[in-house]
Amino acid sequence: MSIRLDYTNMMSPPIDGGITDAEWRDVGARFAEAHAEVERERASGALGFFDLPDDNALHRQTLDFVQRARSRSGADALSDVVVLGIGGSALGPIALRTALRPPQWNLLDDAAREGQPRLHVLDNVDPANISALLARLDLRRSLFVVISKSGGTAETMAQYLVIRARLNGALGDAGARERLVLVTDPQKGALRAIARAEGIAALEIPANVGGRFSVLTPVGVLPAALIGVDTGALLAGAADMRDRCASNELSSNVAGAWAALQYLADTKHGRHVQVLMPYSDALRDMAAWYVQLWAESLGKHRTAGDAGVGPTPLGALGATDQHSQVQLFMEGPGDKTVTFIGVTDREGDVEIPRLHADIPELAYLGGHRLGELLDIERRATAGALARRGRPNMTLTLDRVDPFHLGALFMFLELATAYAGRLYGVNAFDQPGVELGKQFTYAMLGRADADAARREWDLLPKPDPKRIL
Repeated sequence: MSIRLDYTNMMSPPIDGGITDAEWRDVGARFAEAHAEVERERASGALGFFDLPDDNALHRQTLDFVQRARSRSGADALSDVVVLGIGGSALGPIALRTALRPPQWNLLDDAAREGQPRLHVLDNVDPANISALLARLDLRRSLFVVISKSGGTAETMAQYLVIRARLNGALGDAGARERLVLVTDPQKGALRAIARAEGIAALEIPANVGGRFSVLTPVGVLPAALIGVDTGALLAGAADMRDRCASNELSSNVAGAWAALQYLADTKHGRHVQVLMPYSDALRDMAAWYVQLWAESLGKHRTAGDAGVGPTPLGALGATDQHSQVQLFMEGPGDKTVTFIGVTDREGDVEIPRLHADIPELAYLGGHRLGELLDIERRATAGALARRGRPNMTLTLDRVDPFHLGALFMFLELATAYAGRLYGVNAFDQPGVELGKQFTYAMLGRADADAARREWDLLPKPDPKRIL
C-alpha cells in the first residue's frame, strides 16, 4: 500500500474522550451517503480532479512544452524557472520542489542539479522579494510560468505586468513572448485572451478543476517536469490512491476514514484544530498545501447568517516543532487532533558516531541513525499525546518519491471532498474570499467594482480616539 493510516490513538479506548465505537458505526452510514454524493458529482463532470491521473492528453501537452523549453542551448539555455501565482497556484509547485528535488535545490550548482533549472515561486507581491529575484536572474535564460485560472487574479496579474515590462525592455516584445508560458482556463479569461492575441504558449487548467485541487494539472506538473521530476510516476500514485478509495465503506477507504475521523473529532469532541505534522523535511511544505486545501474548502456557512462550520488546519514539522508547538498540544486546550506523517525508507541515512562514551547524555546516541532518531521521536510524541488523552493518528509513506507524493496529494483531495459532504458544505467554492477581492478592485479603481466601492464607503472610518 502506498499510504497506511493508524488511527488507534483517535479512539476510545485508549483515548479517554476519544471517538467511540458507536460514533464510528454511525458515521459509517453517513460516509456511505457522502461517498455516493461525491460519486454523483464526479459522474456529472463537476469534479475534474478525479480524472487528472488519466488525462494523457493534458500530460502530453505539458511534456511537449517542457521538451521545447529545454531544447534551448548556449546563451539561451534554461537556467531558471519562475512561477507567478498565489494560493493553490503556488503552494503545489513549492511542495513538489521541496519533496522531490534535493534539499536547497536553488543553491546547488549546475553539476549538482544535473543541468536542471532552478525553480523560484513568487507567491506574494512584496516588492522587495520580486526586485531581489529579478536583480539576480539572467532574463535570457529564464522562463516565467504565469498561473491563474481566471486570468484576473490581482496579485498574479500585477506580477505578470512587472515581469512583462522588464522582459520587453531587455529582450524586445518577441523575446519576451518566448520566455512566457501561461497556465489558465482553456477558453476564457484575460490570460487566454493574451495567449491568443500574441501567440504566447498556454497550457490548460481544465474548467472543472478548482485552483486548490489543481496540483496534478500543469499548475504543478509543468514546474515539476521542468526541474526533472518524473511526473508520470506522480500521476500513477494519484491514480492508485483514487482507485483504492473507490469503496463506500470506511474499512477500505483510507481517505474516507481520515475525513470521518476528523469530522467526528471536530463536531462531537470539540477538536476544532487539526494539525498535520510530517516527520520529514521533504514534506514540510505539504503541510502548508494542506492548510489551504482544508481551510478554504471546509470553512463555510451552511446557510446565510449561520455561525459557520469547519475545522482550523495547522501545519507543523517534526522534530522541529517538538521544541515549539508540542508543549501546546500536550498541555494547552484539548481542542486539537494531530496527524503525524512518517516515512519508512529514508535515502542517505546517517549513522551517529560513537563519541564521548563517558558522557551519559551523548553515549546512548552512538550507533543509532538520524532517520531512526527522527522516527523514534515521532512515535514517542504520538505516545506521549495519547498518554495525556490527546487524539492523534499516523500516516505512513514507504518513501518520499513521485509515486507516493501523488498518492498523498490525491488522499488529501479525496478526504476534502468527503469531509465537505459530511459537513454539508460545498468544498469546491470560496465565497468568503470574494468580498476582500472586490474591495481591493474598488480601491485600485477597477472599472467593474463600483458596487464594492459603495459598500466600502459605508464602512466605519478610523476613530482617532481608538488609535494608540
